[in-house]
Amino acid sequence: MNLQYSGHEEIPAGREVVWAFINEPRNVAGCMPDVLESTVVDAHTFDAVVQVAVGPVRGKFKFHVVLDPQSGGDRMNMKISGGGLGSVVDLTAGSDIAAAPGGGTTLDWKATATMRGPVAAIGGRVIDAQAKRIITTTFENVKTRLTASPPPVAAG
Repeated sequence: MNLQYSGHEEIPAGREVVWAFINEPRNVAGCMPDVLESTVVDAHTFDAVVQVAVGPVRGKFKFHVVLDPQSGGDRMNMKISGGGLGSVVDLTAGSDIAAAPGGGTTLDWKATATMRGPVAAIGGRVIDAQAKRIITTTFENVKTRLTASPPPVAAG
């Protein structure tokens, strides 16, 4: 099963602030919904355990997430791989980051997900809705976290 999504977020914070925030694995992990636990592996990688529900089937998926910042500070790519409940998920996402009028930042993002296994075979539309919710909520949460309070300073 192949799924595609896209979206746009306007964030009322400067491009440099947004760039610093999304380069920190702990921040990105904190923006993913339904995360039960996350572990930072290195400067651009984290592992996460996420609670998922596909119709009446509920369980945990384990994901390995790699952030791939592109030089120039105007694009972040992300690769998520993992699975659970006997199924495998691979997701690639990318976001173009640009200064917006008035000092804010825009994130224009696209994501493609591939799922294989029993959950994909039985859950078609439900999986599509769940995957879209997770991806969209993650990007919305970046905006919410950067709007609600000053971003945490990366340890370094």
